[in-house]
Amino acid sequence: MAIGRPRVLVVEDDPDLLVVFRVNLVSAGLEPILAADGRTAVARIQAERPDAVLLDVMLPGVDGWQVLEALHAMGDPVPVIIASAKKNPEDIARAEELGAVAYLVKPFDIDLLVDTVVEAATRPARRWDLAPRPDPGFELGTDPA
Repeated sequence: MAIGRPRVLVVEDDPDLLVVFRVNLVSAGLEPILAADGRTAVARIQAERPDAVLLDVMLPGVDGWQVLEALHAMGDPVPVIIASAKKNPEDIARAEELGAVAYLVKPFDIDLLVDTVVEAATRPARRWDLAPRPDPGFELGTDPA
C-alpha cells in the first residue's frame, strides 16, 4: 500500500462519471488516478502501482476484460472492483474467475461503491509484489485485435 492516502486507479470512459468517482473517492480519503481507456489503465497500473482498481468493462480499444485478463496473467495482487452496466451472470462469473473482488452493476449507490473501494484499497493483505511481472499479453502501443 502506498504511504499516505490509498491510491485507486479509476478506469472509466464517461467523463461525467470520472468526475463523480473522483470527487467521492477524494472525500473518502483516497487518491484517485484516472484513466479513460484500457491501454492507459495497464500502463498506469504498471507505473503507479495503485492500491485498488475501479474498472469499467466497456472501454474503447483495450476493454476492461482485457485489462482484467492482463492483471490476472501478470499475477498482480491489486484488488479490482468492476463497475459495469453489464449485469448478466456470465459476466459476473467471468470477473470472479479473473480475480475481481467485487462486481457492481450501474447504476449503483455511490456510497456502496465508495465503501467497496475503500475496503479493497485498505485491505492489508493486498500488497504489490515488487518482483518483475510478465508482459500483459499485448503491446501498449498497438491495437490488440
